Parts: sequence; C-alpha cells; structure tokens
Amino acid sequence: MSTRDLVLCALFAALLGGLGMAPPIPLGFLPVPITAQTLGVMLAGTILGAKRGGLAALLFVLLVAAGLPLLAGGRGGIGVLMGPTGGFVLAFPLAAFVTGWLAERFATNANPVRLFAVSVLGGILVVYACGIPWLWLVAGLPIEKAVYGSLAFVPGDLIKAGIAAVAAAAVRRAGILPIHA
Repeated sequence: MSTRDLVLCALFAALLGGLGMAPPIPLGFLPVPITAQTLGVMLAGTILGAKRGGLAALLFVLLVAAGLPLLAGGRGGIGVLMGPTGGFVLAFPLAAFVTGWLAERFATNANPVRLFAVSVLGGILVVYACGIPWLWLVAGLPIEKAVYGSLAFVPGDLIKAGIAAVAAAAVRRAGILPIHA
C-alpha cells in the first residue's frame, strides 16, 4: 500500500466523519436516525475501490470505537457500537468493500447508472443486511418491526446512492482517481 493509498483512506475516513456533523433526523418509531454517513460509504467504494474504500471505512469505525464523536449527533465509543444502531455502523467497512468490488467489476467506466446500481447493492443492501438483524437482537424489536421500520430509510438512501453515483462518475471522467490504482 502506497503513501497515496494511505492518504486517500484517511481522507475518506475524514469525509465519513465530516458527514457525521450533519444533524441526525430521528424517527420516533426506531432508535436509528437518518444520517448522511452512508453516502460516504458509497463514495468510498465507488471512488476508491474495494480495498481502499473498505480500509477507509474500517479506519472510521476504529476511530468511533476509540471514542471519537464522529457519528451523527456527536456520538462515539464502544457503547454506541454495541447499541441498537451499531450493526449499521459496523457494516460500513463491508459495505464500502462490496460497493468497491462491484464497481471494479461492473462499473469500470463513468456510467452513473451502473454506479447507482453498485451503490444500492453494496452501500444500502449490505448495510441493511447487517444492521436490521443487529437492531432486532440488541433492541429486542420484533423482526417485522425492524424490517418495516427500516423501509422508511430507503427513499433517502436511494437519493444518497444517486448523489454518490453522479459524484463518482464525475471523478472518474476527470481521471483524478483511477479505481484500479
């Protein structure tokens, strides 16, 4: 891993932290707020690729675990990661990796439609696949309530996937960060 790769990982971990400064939007029926941080996960995967994107998200999660208040609402620490929302946050490295892996194989050009698809598959489905069972287990919610409650987040997450796709397509067209670097 080159110095450039390390800098890019740190930069995208900082981006994830910066997106946490946007105030969370709480939903009364679930202990999980709407945040902008999944946008950062999708951007890390689509722009940096699997390895660097996953490492950037892992660095972010490690900083949160160390107690830095980088999550939406200024939260951080092991207690937050072990709480009802922890599964969603702990899924960030895997989601960024999967998004990047898919982007490296199926969206190698600057096609925003393909980048949108890989953002949905990696950045939304992977996060939900890890977060919903965690929410069910930790919060003690019936699984149906955890699933149906999480559906309220889908429209916003689709908007974030669209933003990530357009941004990644622009970066790729500019040739700033080749995904296979």
